[in-house]
Amino acid sequence: MMNSWTETTLGEVIELYDYKRIPLSTQQRSQRQGEYPYYGAARIIDSIDDYIFDGKYLLIAEDGSVITTEGKPVLQLAEGKFWVSNHAHVIQAKSPISTDFLYFAMSNVVISGYITGTAQPKLSQRNLKAIKLSLPPLSTQRKIAAVLSAYDDLIENNTRRIEILEEIVAAIYREWFVEFRLPGHEGVEMVESELGLMPQGWEVGTLGDLAESVRRNIKPSDINQETPYFGLEHLPRKSIALSDWDVVDSINSAKLAFKKGEILFGKIRPYFHKVGVAPLDGICSSDTIVIRSKRNEYFAMTLSCVSSERFIEYATTTSQGTKMPRADWKVLVKYPVIIPPDQITQRFSSFVRDIVNQIQGLIFRNRNLRQTRDLLLPKLISGEIDVSNLKIGTNGIQPTKGGAHIPDSLKDWLHSDENILGGKPVIRGTRLAVEFILELLEHGWSKEQILENYPDIERKDIVACLVYQQKATDALVSG
Repeated sequence: MMNSWTETTLGEVIELYDYKRIPLSTQQRSQRQGEYPYYGAARIIDSIDDYIFDGKYLLIAEDGSVITTEGKPVLQLAEGKFWVSNHAHVIQAKSPISTDFLYFAMSNVVISGYITGTAQPKLSQRNLKAIKLSLPPLSTQRKIAAVLSAYDDLIENNTRRIEILEEIVAAIYREWFVEFRLPGHEGVEMVESELGLMPQGWEVGTLGDLAESVRRNIKPSDINQETPYFGLEHLPRKSIALSDWDVVDSINSAKLAFKKGEILFGKIRPYFHKVGVAPLDGICSSDTIVIRSKRNEYFAMTLSCVSSERFIEYATTTSQGTKMPRADWKVLVKYPVIIPPDQITQRFSSFVRDIVNQIQGLIFRNRNLRQTRDLLLPKLISGEIDVSNLKIGTNGIQPTKGGAHIPDSLKDWLHSDENILGGKPVIRGTRLAVEFILELLEHGWSKEQILENYPDIERKDIVACLVYQQKATDALVSG
């Protein structure tokens, strides 16, 4: 099978668009805040008011942190409208090769020998084009990309669900505590306060009445190397979902410990709006404020407050320093807030905690998907797993002629017959394909919703679909 693969160089199969890049300084970006991502060498570092590129491009780090610990390139697959600094090469694959496949292929290439410089490692355009690649036939490229893209699609779908859940929290907070349109409180009298009109029985207080800063200093010598670490670079902008972290590698300065459920607030350049809820115990940079609500029922009010645009504006205008302005907790605690009666804060906190739990469940699901994809990737790109005989369409892996293999343990619930849907695995006694049920789950349907809309199946049938998916993945990973 590998005999049909061809050796080439990256320069022969790409279009290079570095000439279109325009770097912007931190000060320039701060004056041009907007909706379009601004990419640095390794990640999105800002959002600005315009874009240069529109489409799908592969970004390869040019200088600074240009390779991973395994010697592989630092890659970003950017899609849509965006801006790029001059720290990342911008490329697209030449037709008929897809940029998606090129992204996966480059993820498995060791490029240490192409890097120059020690103090400032660099991947020059000349060396970028000289990187050697082994490419399978075009049909196999498409199949490899389809298999791996299926994982990315699941990850993207979960990411979108996280965004929707965040929007729900923000909308409820605005509806209840800004517009004062609470269910069952339509007839409550409004009274004057120093913050304007508010429902009778509510109080005006400060953030310090709701929350406190927790400083658990920890020395480098006391840190377990497997401890999750959140640097400021891991905190996303304008999202409470902290989905990216590392384990402790080499730390030379004191850090702060935090507990699951506490709020991490990036205090350097607070206008970057880096605020999120810790999904697990860990340590963080000392340039992070660890915030804990003073009472359980104040959790949602605290989170909604410190992640709001108004609070970020307050933190920015009261920060100290010019080049590296820092927010000061002693000042932040004075931020005025409206405090509702306990029964309302309890109700709101219960609602928000449920959503935060859902968000964190999706975070860990995405990490598991990435781990499985990353196990598959080198085996597919190297040809260790042969997909040349797989029949793959737009919906992912499909059964070959004669029907799909159904494990014996699942045959009471699932069935495959080439005369039914071309041999796709289906729920026994129906024409409902396993892939269709999995797609419903991927799009956010609950098991209860599926059972309500498709009364001919049972809960155990849905479980069988999930087990089938896992067994198919395990078989592909193990080869």
